[in-house]
Amino acid sequence: MIVYEPFWETLKQKNISTYTLIEKHNINPNTLTRMRANRYLSMRTIDDLCKILNCQIEDIAKYKPKE
Repeated sequence: MIVYEPFWETLKQKNISTYTLIEKHNINPNTLTRMRANRYLSMRTIDDLCKILNCQIEDIAKYKPKE
């Protein structure tokens, strides 16, 4: 299962709010809702987030085996 726990930490470290992602970088609010629920995102969306945050994929998502 892919989880987006690292994304929220990356936002904190870079001092970027979800409001900034939505208003300044045109990230769809539904994308953030999907991330909160650990639902599927396209690689294009992950690529966009990596560009915006100037980070690596592992700073956005990680694999966590289902229990």
